[in-house]
Amino acid sequence: MPVGLVYLVGAGPGDPGLVTRHAEAAIRAADTVVYDHLVHRKILEWIPANARSIYVGKRRGHQEMPQQEINRLLCDEALQGRAVVRLKGGDPYVFGRGAEEAEALAEAGVPFRVIPGVTAGIGALAYAGLAVTHRDHASAVTFVTGHDDPDSPDCRVDWPWFARFSGTVVVYMGMTRRTRIAQVLIENGKSPSTPVALVERGSWPDQKVETGTLKELADSSRAWRVKAPALIMIGEVVRLRPQLDWFSRLPLAGRCILLTRPEDDARRSESVLENLGAEVLIAPTIRVGPIADRSGLDDALGHLASYDWIVWTSANGVRFFFDRLFELGLDLRAVGHAKIAAIGPATSEALKRYGLNADVVPATFRSEDLADALLPHVSGKSVLLARADRGRTVLLDRLEPVASDVRQVAVYTNEDMPEWPVEIEKVLEEDRVDWVTLTSSAISRRFASLYAKLRPAEKSGRLKFASISPITSQAAREAGLEPTVEANQFTMEGLLDAILAYERRRSESG
Repeated sequence: MPVGLVYLVGAGPGDPGLVTRHAEAAIRAADTVVYDHLVHRKILEWIPANARSIYVGKRRGHQEMPQQEINRLLCDEALQGRAVVRLKGGDPYVFGRGAEEAEALAEAGVPFRVIPGVTAGIGALAYAGLAVTHRDHASAVTFVTGHDDPDSPDCRVDWPWFARFSGTVVVYMGMTRRTRIAQVLIENGKSPSTPVALVERGSWPDQKVETGTLKELADSSRAWRVKAPALIMIGEVVRLRPQLDWFSRLPLAGRCILLTRPEDDARRSESVLENLGAEVLIAPTIRVGPIADRSGLDDALGHLASYDWIVWTSANGVRFFFDRLFELGLDLRAVGHAKIAAIGPATSEALKRYGLNADVVPATFRSEDLADALLPHVSGKSVLLARADRGRTVLLDRLEPVASDVRQVAVYTNEDMPEWPVEIEKVLEEDRVDWVTLTSSAISRRFASLYAKLRPAEKSGRLKFASISPITSQAAREAGLEPTVEANQFTMEGLLDAILAYERRRSESG
């Protein structure tokens, strides 16, 4: 059996956007992924469904698997001909024991490649508003582990030398011994007024940063909000943090937002929210898919030339409509002379992807408004309504008395999710979510039903609901959910604007 290959891959400090393209490609092609604790869940989503995922991380002193066993695991997996990714936080060769694993692979005759990552001592500090060098303050930087006891004769770090070092000192794994490290530096001549910064979960949406002085770090009675694992930065450049801090100024920094739309729809909003600083969790309450019995849809698609108007009430409806049209061997010519209506800009944009421009899009994006916009055009005309298999019948009810024929056909299913993943339930129970988006009446009702089954921690008032429209707000209230904000424009963009406006007002009020 041919020997496989092991990739020692750096996952960066946390933000998945800092992972290299080479690293992502290796993960997506892996047969086995062996990963550590501080690897973002989104990076783990790149692992192929048929690949083995093996967690070997270390958390608060607990090692899931001893290092020797990890070394053996990597060798065994590769010797069975597998493509193996050893996924490590930061960079594999910067305090990551990657070199030890590479040695073990070399001794076993297993080929390996190293894919560097952004080390926390640079990447996480940059997100914390901390530059490790600056022409006026520090022309050198050094990275050091704080794992060893400074008073032990076996300590491998020459701390007296670091007391004389004029550049920036970045200490990894130093929170447990921070007090004694600071004391030794001061005892050996480092100024007690030297500024320090402590950074926990740097580059993550919930990162924590505290600043102080070396004297305060040396004070054992001083309580710090930052907890391990964390970085300690010591040096004059820390003084520039008020000017260099950018991440905490993002409008949604530190906010956790739960997107409850179907996954494909939610993904389109995810990157926008993340670029605004939010942590985004995708927790669909409904799912969409092709309908099981497509006889009615197929009949309608086979007689499209008989309709004067085709009306779509969602972007999903557009997608599933044309998916089936093409499966039947038809093309856009089947739409023929029919005029087209869309309930809103998202649906209109979906149509444009197929080269079609909507003739009617209402100024506000509700079924009532679409009906009002269509009524002057459909008198004596035949109309096809392409929609989900459930929902309100406003369009049908309003158009039937005027049009010569109105046919409503289900082009996709819209059904409740049976449950959420365990990790979603956990963050809700721990009261760690700031915002929940409600983008339809069905989503509001299903969220309320799933949430009622949980046992959340004592409510802090942190959880807030953002509604996309008055109709959605009404359904939410009937289900026991009181919207904090409601979109002025009934789109996802309008909903996000409402959240941003609320957060802006709260920030300005202190």
